[in-house]
Amino acid sequence: MRARRSRTARFRSVTCALSLLTAAVLALPGTGAAAATPPPHTAPRTASAAVEALDIAGTSWAVDDRTGTLRVQADATVPAPGLARLRQLAARSGGTVVLERHDGRLRTLLSGGDAVFASGLRCTAGVNVRSGTSYYFVTAGHCTGSAGTWYTSAAQTTVIGPTTGTSFPVDDFGIVRYANDAVPRPGTIGTLDVTGTATAYVGQSVCRRGATTGIRCGVVTALNTTVNYAGGHIVHGLIRTNICAEPGDSGGPLYAGDKVIGILSGGSGNCTSGGTTFYQPIQEPLAQYGLSVY
Repeated sequence: MRARRSRTARFRSVTCALSLLTAAVLALPGTGAAAATPPPHTAPRTASAAVEALDIAGTSWAVDDRTGTLRVQADATVPAPGLARLRQLAARSGGTVVLERHDGRLRTLLSGGDAVFASGLRCTAGVNVRSGTSYYFVTAGHCTGSAGTWYTSAAQTTVIGPTTGTSFPVDDFGIVRYANDAVPRPGTIGTLDVTGTATAYVGQSVCRRGATTGIRCGVVTALNTTVNYAGGHIVHGLIRTNICAEPGDSGGPLYAGDKVIGILSGGSGNCTSGGTTFYQPIQEPLAQYGLSVY
């Protein structure tokens, strides 16, 4: 967990970001400024820095490429003072920032139970990968960050292997090595044979598979989303979808056809009333550890 900044330091950071945002807005056409029009999405990028500087847990944000606005979502846990600061930021943005309120609570989807287990934790194995003759599975970093050895059941009678890499926060992926030859490691998602990876795009039809709620499908609604899960756990560069998920689904794969796209990081809502979910793009952990799907 990162060290908390002093109140004075956070205030200075927010003030600086708001000043930059105001300057960017004033430089837009029609605002009376003589300066040249800034590059595309300069104001949304500056607004994104301002939102992060506010450091309000329970928020997520991403640039909507269709409208050029920064869409900020606040969950039900954001208190009135936090909402007031977000509304002030939106009001000062000149239409650059759009604030939305969502029911439910943003959380990493981790709980005790079923699928792959470690020290009382339950997550979902994402996709099997390899490097040479060594085999691994990718899952969420908020799972592997607190677990050393993984098992096939809550009873911890059959070991899978150790965590060999974790990145959380900033990113959200983890790598577990298969150390037990008796544990199957097929290159599939359920019965679907994986043939490669793909890059997400807005409007893409996708599905995910999780240990708690099985297969659920929907569409990609945003890219490069930042999520503040609280406790200093801010993750960048996530894929946002309108697919639901519940605790225990963390780490499960997002895919389109036979191509893996991402690994489930977290979300809000549930699979009874609906929800929003966020995914770590798969390419980053594969590139960082020299791994490939098969």
